[in-house]
Amino acid sequence: MLNSLSLYPAPIQFGTDGWRGVLGVDVTIERLLNVAIAAAQELVYSAPKHIENREIIIGFDRRFLAPELAEAIAAAIKGCGLEPLLTETAVPTPACSWAVVQRSAIGALVITASHNPPEWIGLKIKGPSGASVDGCFTKAVEKRLQVCGVNKPVKKPIKRFDCRKEHLNALKMKFDLPYLLKRIREMGLKVVVDPMHGSAAGCMQELFGENCKECIQEIRGNRDAFFGGNPPEPLACYLKEVIASVKTSSLEGKPAIGIVFDGDGDRLAAIDEKGRHCSTQLLMPLLIDHLARVRKLPGCIVKTVSGSDLMHLMADSLGREIVELPVGFKYIAAEMASRKVLIGGEESGGIGFGMHLPERDALFTALLVLEALVERNQLLGERLDEIKKSFADIKYDRIDIRLPDMSLRQHLESLLIKTPPSLVAGIKVKEVTLIDGVKLRLGKNHWLMMRFSGTEPLLRIYCEAPDKETLNITLQWAKTFAEQK
Repeated sequence: MLNSLSLYPAPIQFGTDGWRGVLGVDVTIERLLNVAIAAAQELVYSAPKHIENREIIIGFDRRFLAPELAEAIAAAIKGCGLEPLLTETAVPTPACSWAVVQRSAIGALVITASHNPPEWIGLKIKGPSGASVDGCFTKAVEKRLQVCGVNKPVKKPIKRFDCRKEHLNALKMKFDLPYLLKRIREMGLKVVVDPMHGSAAGCMQELFGENCKECIQEIRGNRDAFFGGNPPEPLACYLKEVIASVKTSSLEGKPAIGIVFDGDGDRLAAIDEKGRHCSTQLLMPLLIDHLARVRKLPGCIVKTVSGSDLMHLMADSLGREIVELPVGFKYIAAEMASRKVLIGGEESGGIGFGMHLPERDALFTALLVLEALVERNQLLGERLDEIKKSFADIKYDRIDIRLPDMSLRQHLESLLIKTPPSLVAGIKVKEVTLIDGVKLRLGKNHWLMMRFSGTEPLLRIYCEAPDKETLNITLQWAKTFAEQK
């Protein structure tokens, strides 16, 4: 993380999913090679005994210098006596996870900064299950960095493979895509896909084939290392183009849905036919219902502590257990490894499924959303409004506050944990949860949560409330509280 008052790099520390920082300051070629080699060595050391494969999948997204950096770490890993398999092109991160599982590789290293701003770059590490490695693994990598040096890259040919095609072919086997396309046409539905210039570009149209373009259209599919000037994160404030496209189509008599992928294709959001932004807070209840009621699949529901109470209400109605964990999909993946999980999701857009991978896969999720809609013959907004009417029309929002530096972040975090507020906007706090950050329960379907980003001096403030006015008052109180401290 770059200190706003300094041009010196921050120490190499892993966040909720990988190591990230500003390209050329925090992430340099020397530092990246060190991290990649230490990660590869730890993958070998910690690999299950039954895996004798020496292959490590190397992938990359569409960020500036991502392909070149991927080639560099592949050559360095080759120098360690391992076998890097480099993707032929930029790929969604879940494609690398799928390749690990299919090829019984010992893991994957992916050059990506996910949803972070354009000037950022980073490295995600996937273990032999395809899931992100846990905190114990990254701590071990950090220890290795204290003693290891840079290996000389080997000037030998690096094996490449079509990781993207293998992943898409696997998805085609898991869904009846001709039927889905037929039903989309019968509903008169237009699907507007926005990959936000990221590595999921072109994937939806390739999945459905050449004949789909009249009803499945893509915008912002070109590579743009600046991502249009915004972080490639599927938040409403960055999605003006797809929202406008969906609204225009609906006004012209052809109802539409927007499907949005983040920069490396592991997270998504949707836009309903009225142009409303639909995060996983709403999509998760929809998918819980579809998987449990229609597909009749077994397993519990796993959510992060920042997830909506609506997930609890839907799970309870279906008699399913729900488990609440810290923010970060690696915690959900660990739960998937230990028990039968129907679906696991986080507030920020990542969803995984027990029937697929112990990892987020936005393309898989998008296909399931479409399947759920055609099964009910309902538009997205209609279905979500029906769910809210059946349970609760809870209002949810998140605001982010960028702090001047990491020292202020640490001060505020310590203050919140040691002396959490007992009153919020005049309402007595009924329960304090410290699973991740500080979550303050204020009443039925009313809570406030403050949590710090694992990669930036950023405070994320989450709130859910029974109505919009209460939501806004609570968020404003939290913003004032943070700024005054």
